[in-house]
Amino acid sequence: MAGRRFGARTKRAGVKRRRPALVLAGRISAAALALLVVSLVVIQFARAIGENLAASRELSTIRSDIGALERRRADQQREMRRLRDPQGAIPEIHDRLRLVAPNEALIFVSPQPQATASAQP
Repeated sequence: MAGRRFGARTKRAGVKRRRPALVLAGRISAAALALLVVSLVVIQFARAIGENLAASRELSTIRSDIGALERRRADQQREMRRLRDPQGAIPEIHDRLRLVAPNEALIFVSPQPQATASAQP
């Protein structure tokens, strides 16, 4: 029996009790590590969301530019169709080239001169 008691004591003696301070320190370090990992994930998500918002704003700006360019192109195509028609090109010929057809007269109308403040009574 003495052998049994001796063996039981050695098993108990082999089990060490941890100190409460070390257990607390381990838990705090594990919590700090978890907090660090969570904060890094949050920072990455925030950066990705910021990049997505910036890309969205840039995309909307580009879409508005495309709309403006499409309107400008449509205006230019209308102008080209008008100028290809001989009757539509007549006003342009009169204004830019100062040419007239036979039996036509070109009359220039200039704006009225601006009255100055000293000339008025």
